[in-house]
Amino acid sequence: MIGRETRMLLRHYLEQGASKSALARQLGVSRDTVHRWIRAGDLDRDLDTTPVRYGPRRPVPTKLDAYKAIIETRLAAYPALSAVRLLAEIRAAGFAGSYTQLKAFVRQVRPTPPAEPVIRFETPAGRQAQVDFARFSFPWGVRYALLVVLGYSRLLWCRFYLRQDMRTLIDGLEDAFRYFGGVPQELLFDQMKAVITRDLRLQGGALVRNLEFLRFAHHWSFTPRACRPYRAQTKGKVERPVRYLRDNFVYGRTFAHDADLDRQGRQWLDAVANVRVHATTRERPRDRFDRDERLLLHALAPRPYASLLVPDGPRRTARSAAPRPLVAVEKRPLAVYARLTGGLA
Repeated sequence: MIGRETRMLLRHYLEQGASKSALARQLGVSRDTVHRWIRAGDLDRDLDTTPVRYGPRRPVPTKLDAYKAIIETRLAAYPALSAVRLLAEIRAAGFAGSYTQLKAFVRQVRPTPPAEPVIRFETPAGRQAQVDFARFSFPWGVRYALLVVLGYSRLLWCRFYLRQDMRTLIDGLEDAFRYFGGVPQELLFDQMKAVITRDLRLQGGALVRNLEFLRFAHHWSFTPRACRPYRAQTKGKVERPVRYLRDNFVYGRTFAHDADLDRQGRQWLDAVANVRVHATTRERPRDRFDRDERLLLHALAPRPYASLLVPDGPRRTARSAAPRPLVAVEKRPLAVYARLTGGLA
């Protein structure tokens, strides 16, 4: 196709009365080509119909040019080397330019590390559940959501508590087991907050040095493990439900108080979270649980766990601690005790 500039020149010279032969010699083309352009109507088209195309801008020499080979060599050997470190190195070699142009060049040439593939480790039915806390702020105070997700079916249980401590964890897990109607073989604890990490002492893939929680695990027939050593295999099963809880349940809703929060939370679990089509399994968690996982869970313990070490706190469950009996203490003067012991009044 005839170029924009050539078309402009032809139209200009033809309007000035130049001959087609002279134009062909001036443009370096044959007379037949000029006649063909005229017959095809190329000269009559609007000059603005074809967008203007500019070639690449010629590179402007910069102070960094002499040091680019050094930078590329260093980044090839150490891809994560910072621009600040590189600036110090090329300053020592004589570079007198700015940090801004160095940073822009490093951004262009730094090798991009390949993304680590996330290996989705699918656990058998009834084998595993993951546990984590999430912090939320409401107009009446901070509450902590305890989430438990069954690894196979993705059935989710969660509830909001006043604190994130051992008592909350024990009470919450017992509520989750009753919601599931059974107990998975393993509980994997994701990155707990500081108080939970201190209480549970996650170490080496198992919960150690916390005999109270191990007794609780034995009572409910599950094995507690830390999630961190198996991070690449378990990634997403807890983090995504936490984000899902924030975005789909808490965000944009209005709650009046804790009782209203609990009521809406139970409705959301049964009407939304556990009956939507899961993005990974392509099935509804409730259907997958009822069909494949329910019968493979361990049976519930015949009674709740009775702790002798963990103090009772304000429970957010239906059960309540039995009131302690009041013991009447009779007050007597010291003279009475002196006579009983053989002393003088």
